[in-house]
Amino acid sequence: MDELERIRLSRRAKNAWRIVPGAMLHMRLSEARFHVVRVSACTIALIACLTFGVCGHSLAANAGAASSGAVTPGLAPESSGFRQAAERERDAETLQTLTAEGRLLLSRDRVALPAYDYCSMAVSAAERGDFRDSVEAAARALVMAQRTDNADLAALSKRDLAIAYSYAGDLDNAGKYAQEALASTPKAPEQVFAPANKVLGDVALRRGQPQDAIAAYHRALETASPRYRPLVLLSITNAQIAAGDTADARKTFDAASPSPTAELAPAYRRIEGNLLLAEGKPEDARNAFGALLKESSSGDANYDRLWAHEGIGRADLVLGKRGQAREAYLLAVDDSESIRARFRSDEFKTGLFGDTQAVFEKAIALTVEVGDYASAWSLSERSRARALLDVVRNRVDAGVDDRKLNGDVPGLDVVRNALKPNEVIVEYHSLEKSIIVWVIRNEGLKGYTLPIARADMDAAVTDMRNAIVRRRQTAITYGDKLYALLIAPLGLHDNERLIIVPHGALHYLPFQALHDADGFLIQRHPIALEPSASVAVQLETRERQVASSLVAFGNPTIAPAFALPGAEAEVRGIAPLFARNEVFLQASATRVSFRDNAPAGRVLHVATHAEADTIDPLHSRILLAPATQPADGPDSLLARDIYNLKLNDVSLVTLSACETGLGRIARGDEILGFTRAFFYAGASSLIVSMWPVADESSALTMRTFYAQLADGHEAIDAMRTAQLAVMQNPRFAHPFFWAPFDLMGGWRLSIAR
Repeated sequence: MDELERIRLSRRAKNAWRIVPGAMLHMRLSEARFHVVRVSACTIALIACLTFGVCGHSLAANAGAASSGAVTPGLAPESSGFRQAAERERDAETLQTLTAEGRLLLSRDRVALPAYDYCSMAVSAAERGDFRDSVEAAARALVMAQRTDNADLAALSKRDLAIAYSYAGDLDNAGKYAQEALASTPKAPEQVFAPANKVLGDVALRRGQPQDAIAAYHRALETASPRYRPLVLLSITNAQIAAGDTADARKTFDAASPSPTAELAPAYRRIEGNLLLAEGKPEDARNAFGALLKESSSGDANYDRLWAHEGIGRADLVLGKRGQAREAYLLAVDDSESIRARFRSDEFKTGLFGDTQAVFEKAIALTVEVGDYASAWSLSERSRARALLDVVRNRVDAGVDDRKLNGDVPGLDVVRNALKPNEVIVEYHSLEKSIIVWVIRNEGLKGYTLPIARADMDAAVTDMRNAIVRRRQTAITYGDKLYALLIAPLGLHDNERLIIVPHGALHYLPFQALHDADGFLIQRHPIALEPSASVAVQLETRERQVASSLVAFGNPTIAPAFALPGAEAEVRGIAPLFARNEVFLQASATRVSFRDNAPAGRVLHVATHAEADTIDPLHSRILLAPATQPADGPDSLLARDIYNLKLNDVSLVTLSACETGLGRIARGDEILGFTRAFFYAGASSLIVSMWPVADESSALTMRTFYAQLADGHEAIDAMRTAQLAVMQNPRFAHPFFWAPFDLMGGWRLSIAR
């Protein structure tokens, strides 16, 4: 196997997926650990669950013995592939692996740059939000430092790694490389030690440890240059506000006054408003935020206006003017939709860590408070569209195409009219203390506020996923609890088609496996998932009945450890169900053959390995065979490559690979990665997996699903029939086997006979 690919696989397997609000917070998965990250004074609960980064499609149903804990009676024990996936997850990212990766990256560069240029590349990439590019540039610098025994370059490269991981929200690695930088010997300590200590302060503050943050920031001051010093002082002020120490915060803020540069002026004014609020002076705070509003005249005026309006809203809430606060937050929402920058590193430089999705959350909560669920639904939809624009802006070639998704939010009447009498949209939005649910039928909308805190729901989803992936009987118990919380209050009618729009942790919840005394949810309802109601309407306008034409890729030849014989059998099993089929297996399943042939089918089936990039979702990738054999490692089809494919004639994409539905969540939007990429490229419907799939049950699912489609049934009914067929096999009665696949997008798609 190619060394670079092996390094990346082990590294990314460890960092399986994380949730990132906006572009800043992180969540690392562990076996069953739940992380809470504090941002300024606002605690945001994040979820964790047991998943595996790059794992084999093949998990033989009868292989191996259980490594730990009880296994449900009558079910197959854990396979060796399952245990190997867990071992890969535990493989930590180290300087050694990064160095090896940088060495191979350098060997593949057509033009080698001067060593210090890679540090400049790392910093600029991090500041524009290209985190994976930043890490790779720093890794190159690290290798060149070792080759030339340049301790100064090594120190700078470790500093840049710390900054890149901090911006990406990977707090563990940010802290680790900051410590590495502090242990180095740079020529100019102020260029390394001050930023490294500031990263440690940022990490502590975002973990809700303001006292530790203050200590780290003070260490940063010891070596900070005159130009860097105001940044550190503002960060200290922010940490002292979070710690409730307003007296010292005032002293520190005064020491940083006035703002030394026009670039820092908006952050300075914003912190001033936050400090006045903490001091119990809401009127003065409102005036400070009002001054920020008036001074917003730069190229980033809408960004500064957003935080000015948000601050005014917070001040109005303290003053008891809830109506005025709601208006301020609505103006902030409008500002958010006008922001042209996808990423703002100034937030990290000044320790403010602003989250634009939190603005939408407050606007939604205040709107629901007055009973206006319809307007709150529109705000929720706008928040999802906002995150779509954030992730693709300036990153892919949008082009002009009628089938491209857009960020427009249709009116409620448009959504209602798109539904048939037996169809209902169930849309969730998770807030800090509650979950808002909208139940939309063609006759109207009904709203619900469920008293479920985000932290509690995140933990419940974690528990259920852990139980499913480990095939524990407790999965049914957790399914009962979540059914009672999320479904029972909604008054759904039996056999209604459920078009579910998840939010936050609910993206990782297999709704079909929710359970009550009468059985599983899938036994009473066909189910499809949607990124948003707006996207659902767009996808449903695309062609619904398509020709019987299949293009399939399976078991790409990479290395013996990557062999997927079950995936190959799956492809061979479904091909005869189509009038026309082209199958690319083993050595022919290359990136080039995918690019040239995938757009030609109406149904595209991909049975390979896949992985979600935890640093940058547009670097998530599908692994394919290299162009030359024997294989020296996999070739990669990145999510950002998929955005630029022309899949206008492809109606259904099935990603029968491990965890293709996982990725990073931008709060307010769906999972970012393959899901959005294929929809954006032109596909109408998508089938993705949510955990490692077993060969035999997966093959049965796919054969039944495609047979139903070929017989004229619509996709939502075909998937239900397929899952019930697998469930009825006693060997596959546990949800691990029958519930991994989700149908997303156009639920009415069918294949012409």
